[in-house]
Amino acid sequence: MSISQSKINFRELVKRPVCFFGLGFGSGLAPKAPGTFGTITAIPVYLLIEPLGLALYIFLTVLAFLVGISICQQSADWIGKEDPSAVVWDEIVGYLVTMIAAPQGWQWLFIGFILFRFFDILKPWPIRWFDKNLHGGFGIMVDDVFAGLMALLSMRLIYYMM
Repeated sequence: MSISQSKINFRELVKRPVCFFGLGFGSGLAPKAPGTFGTITAIPVYLLIEPLGLALYIFLTVLAFLVGISICQQSADWIGKEDPSAVVWDEIVGYLVTMIAAPQGWQWLFIGFILFRFFDILKPWPIRWFDKNLHGGFGIMVDDVFAGLMALLSMRLIYYMM
């Protein structure tokens, strides 16, 4: 059963735990810039798992990606669109990728946020190719993972240049 994205409310969302995650704990319901709100939601997720150490952080990020393929597919199916803007689990995972081994400090949270949103919105090659050519839950997820990788590399470059 699909539902119009405009008819989704928080009450409907919490009845579907998979979609609750897919819509970024409700942040994807933002009427404007749901991807940005999804990325903001990723910051506390990052702050929760970053202290666990790099190996566990990477494991949890990979797990969030793998599980996210199904989460995004089921959420998109529920909404009835191929890649609805309300599905923001991919932004959460993309930001987590951006922040792998990030330098400490609030300014790096902000820089990572800006860089990830830049690459996610602009979609330079190969991100644009993935966005256009891969579909389903995997397609929803993979372009944001690559945006996260490009943001991660950019952030490391900025750090080493300072």
